[in-house]
Amino acid sequence: MSVTATKQTAYIISHSHWDREWYMSLEEHRYYLVKLIDDVLNQLENNPDFHSFHMDGQTIMVDDYLEVRPENRERVEKQIKEGRMVIGPWYILQDAFLTSSEANLRNLLYGKKDMERWGQEGGIGYFPDTFGIYGQAPQILKQANMGVAAFGRGVTPTGFNNQVFQNEYSSPYSELSWEAPDGSSVLGILFANWYSNGNEIPVEEEAAKNYWNKKLEESGRYASTKHLLYMNGCDHQPVQTDVTTAIERANQLYPDVQFKHASFQEYVANVKNDLPESLQTIQGELRNQKTDGWSTLVNTASARIYLKQANDHSQTLLENYVEPLGLFASDRSFYRSYTEYFWKLLMQNHPHDSICGCSVDSVHREMATRFEKVSLGAQKFLEEQMQQVTQTIDTTHNNPEAIPLVVFHTSGKQASKVVKAKVMVKKIYFEEMDFQKIPEKLNSEELPEYVMELDDGREISCDVKDLGVRFGYDLPHDGFRRPYYGREVEVTFLQEEANRVGYNCCFLIPHTSRGNKESLIWNSKEKRLENETVVVEIHANGSYSLTDKRTNHTYPLLGIYENTGDIGNEYMYKQSSDGNAITSANEVADIEVLEDSPLSAKIRLHSSLTVPLSADEQLQKEREKLIWHPERRAGRSDETTVIPICTTLTLDKGANGLKVDVAMDNTGRDHRMRALFPVGGKAEHHYADSIFEIVKRPNEPEQEWTNPSVMHHMQRFVSMNDDRFGLTIAGKGLHEYEIIDKDTIAITLLRAVGEMGDWGVFETPEAQCQGINHASFMIIPHESSVLESKAYLEAYSYPYTPPVVQDSQHPGELPKTGTEFHWEGDLALTSVKVAEGESGTVLRWYNPNNHPVTLSLAYPDAAECYLSDVLEQKNDRLGGTTINRTVNPFEIVTLVVTKKKEKE
Repeated sequence: MSVTATKQTAYIISHSHWDREWYMSLEEHRYYLVKLIDDVLNQLENNPDFHSFHMDGQTIMVDDYLEVRPENRERVEKQIKEGRMVIGPWYILQDAFLTSSEANLRNLLYGKKDMERWGQEGGIGYFPDTFGIYGQAPQILKQANMGVAAFGRGVTPTGFNNQVFQNEYSSPYSELSWEAPDGSSVLGILFANWYSNGNEIPVEEEAAKNYWNKKLEESGRYASTKHLLYMNGCDHQPVQTDVTTAIERANQLYPDVQFKHASFQEYVANVKNDLPESLQTIQGELRNQKTDGWSTLVNTASARIYLKQANDHSQTLLENYVEPLGLFASDRSFYRSYTEYFWKLLMQNHPHDSICGCSVDSVHREMATRFEKVSLGAQKFLEEQMQQVTQTIDTTHNNPEAIPLVVFHTSGKQASKVVKAKVMVKKIYFEEMDFQKIPEKLNSEELPEYVMELDDGREISCDVKDLGVRFGYDLPHDGFRRPYYGREVEVTFLQEEANRVGYNCCFLIPHTSRGNKESLIWNSKEKRLENETVVVEIHANGSYSLTDKRTNHTYPLLGIYENTGDIGNEYMYKQSSDGNAITSANEVADIEVLEDSPLSAKIRLHSSLTVPLSADEQLQKEREKLIWHPERRAGRSDETTVIPICTTLTLDKGANGLKVDVAMDNTGRDHRMRALFPVGGKAEHHYADSIFEIVKRPNEPEQEWTNPSVMHHMQRFVSMNDDRFGLTIAGKGLHEYEIIDKDTIAITLLRAVGEMGDWGVFETPEAQCQGINHASFMIIPHESSVLESKAYLEAYSYPYTPPVVQDSQHPGELPKTGTEFHWEGDLALTSVKVAEGESGTVLRWYNPNNHPVTLSLAYPDAAECYLSDVLEQKNDRLGGTTINRTVNPFEIVTLVVTKKKEKE
């Protein structure tokens, strides 16, 4: 497009892309944030030509500022209400692929809630530097009444120091149509020349001419309209205080162009009015598929995996336990406040340079503390809330020695699980006798045999393990702490439930021993684990073969470990120049039996892998010279080290797959460890769990791809199949995989590197992840694909086990069994929570299938049920206690149910 073809308008938007923590810690960055916002306020208050300042699509920047400058609250509120300090729609700029589906929505929900609190409306889907974006973003934005997404990555290739490569894009214009799998479409605004293309505008005439001649040509090359976007700022950029003077100079020099200081809202509104009749349509995920593959930043999925695991634990705790239990809460306002607190604390670990593990060490040490705060705080909150509920349940039994155990079903998913619960079969409080004598008295008493009686009177077998004497304490609501010693046992039993949210009371009852006639899962003679569904043969090298008894198909030699050198950084993997892969195929593993019962068997395999101690000396030289990772040539050292590996295999009664826990004592540096799972079949495509989507991806990249590695993101699982059989690997905080030779799934368990990378020399020795590292996953065999077999339901339920609360016998207003709701349909349930702002329960599913599915919901205590959007705004009324609704292919559907007697 010629610069002088029509009267053009150049919109200059002042902003600062604010990575809350990155190459400095939070508090170091905050110092500059406070100075920035002080300057912004002065500009907004004293310069009428300074139209507005864009706060990077976040609301947390305001919170961070006011923690230091609370005296400026009224000044900030005034500018936000007037739309001159533009905040939101997100709480923070989080990574898209490494945070859960619901975490992405909570980020939007609480960001919008903050905007409302500050008196601002609107917003666009702002993803300036997100490391790729999930394909369902357009549907989410449309449901949130936002029809525009602005982003920098995913369509155009970017390289070292965020340089944009000026070659062919997936779209010829910086404006495009972005379409989700369900057909929802938004206007996409691509930062074709990055989000700093209007940074540091000169005032001096000659410099301004040189600047704008270049900038007008660059932007005009990709603009589909006469409206040109210039982002006046960059990462942690101070506000340009003379920007309006620079704009005056530009208007003097270029009479055919109107330069103006503006907001995104003004720019977007004018672009929409002048769009061409047709735009290029980009469908689904934005992951830079049509690039050379060296700058996609996908390997942030494996940087500091311990952070991803802590995040997965916290998300699961909030989504599958804390939020659903709110349906039983007596004070829902209290519950909403606490869950928002925990979510916001957790999301402070979700910015793309934080959860991605690509910051300096001090940042990630602080993240570990935040994760611990969420985990401990939310767990205690959950325990206290469950105790309050159990106090209202009738737990009486005709046997006074029966111990009530209330099992909560909070995930709404199939919960047929082997459950382990710790039970105090006898307590003696310090007030009852000399506390020093209590342990001896408790240890002297012989434990009886036990049986488990369900709420319907049926007796089932259980396994009881004596844990000895434990110290504990009660925290009464109306008194001081009461310490005690107790005799504790671990009870293991099988809990079978359908797709519901509720509870049931069962009883641990002393019983005369009847002998154990049930067959064991572990066969020591044949080194085999077997239950109703699968057979696991353990091999001498520590690998294992898995046979699906339903199909009689065997997957051989699973779980071989592979080690390669890594001379990349926290952002990107680059294999060392030797090109060698060291595997455990020829190692020898020792077997240790940890548990052996009819309900569960747990076998530990002890092995080790000898690998080079580190990269060779050339790597440090390449780091210091800022040699970009594709050009690095370092090898691995001649000195070696031994990495001990403990692999624990667990097979439960009734389970449809094998659970695996790996502990590695990482004594090496500059390397990557993966587990290999041969599936066979030479498939052309595979499936991976993503954000509200089970995405189908090709096993081979686009022709533009030159990186020897082709890694991908996954949320909960990756799956591959041929025409008849498939294998799904579900992980906990394991987000990186690769498909090798079209027939093997490789899951990254550990990646150890020593630098942050990107644009400077930032050494990160703690990213080497020295010491014990863990990895947990489940191997699920099935017929056909993960969708057709519905194996995705098993994968989603893998991290969840129903929580159990021990109580005393007492009468209560609630029956021994209670159900809030029950549902059916080939859908994935993602959320059960108390509604925001008013009475009601929020239920959310998505349809992973390419065909319509009927959702059937039975909610006995419902008064009304409404179709909602992702922000929980009620739309169409659907009915009352029973709902049947067709869910379209790939649709995200949210219902808000109000009960006949809401508890507030």
